Amino acid sequence: MPGTGLPSEAADERSAVESTAADETQTDPSELVGDDLAIGYPTTDEPVVECERVLLPAGEVTALVGPNGSGKSTLLKTMADQLQPEAGRILLDGDRIQSFGSKELARELGLLSQENESPGTITVEDLVYHGRYPHRGFFESVTDADQAAVDRAIDLAGVDHLRESEMTNLSGGQKQLAWIAMVLAQETDVLLLDEPTTFLDLHHQLRVLSVVRTLNREAGVTVGIVLHDIGQAARFADNLIAMQDGSLYDWGPPKEVVTEQLLADVFRVDATVDGESPTGPHIAPHSAIEE
Repeated sequence: MPGTGLPSEAADERSAVESTAADETQTDPSELVGDDLAIGYPTTDEPVVECERVLLPAGEVTALVGPNGSGKSTLLKTMADQLQPEAGRILLDGDRIQSFGSKELARELGLLSQENESPGTITVEDLVYHGRYPHRGFFESVTDADQAAVDRAIDLAGVDHLRESEMTNLSGGQKQLAWIAMVLAQETDVLLLDEPTTFLDLHHQLRVLSVVRTLNREAGVTVGIVLHDIGQAARFADNLIAMQDGSLYDWGPPKEVVTEQLLADVFRVDATVDGESPTGPHIAPHSAIEE
């Protein structure tokens, strides 16, 4: 075999061993479930989100959609253990999420929220390395695995040309891509993204969604993602959770959920839906429905 330096049998044997080792390190996809949830804030007298059951199926991409104020981000924060529900429970593979230590949970579940702040002098590469903290002890140095994870995350997010740039010098869209790279470097089984396409132009929006899809298909990552664009959600997600006024309006595959009735009831938009489009339901909006 030219270029390998190994006889054919030895190369085949090595390939088989590597394949077996890879199979042994693979884990089953993780499932995230919320049961009988009532979620509020210290400033609210009543829960702002209430739902009997919300499911992020193992190894699938689930998009949360709905108008502003419908409770999408609040629900996602609760699923990530960033907000304690007033009632109900969140289960990660059957275990209460509060039973995990902070580092242990960070190895299983990654969250990219809307509110991200970093010191202006930190470089993109340094920021991405922060995504590796759950995998290292306090005094442990960077390993080859850390370097490989950071390089892969930077490549996937498309920010290699910004690797040495300081965050303070980046545009809003570039900063968002750097934060996405950081959460990708965390290499979790569950990835929660709260409006990750904010500040991004259409090209980079589609790139981010493609990266999410690649992670899901190649690594079996379970994804929950809040999106404003229901058309993009219908194209890239396996399931949609449509929210209205803090409740679940509907849940299921895009072809079942995205209907003209949903667009009228939830989004207050008169639209036509082509449910037979090969890339998912195609939405043609016509006009806003008056209140």
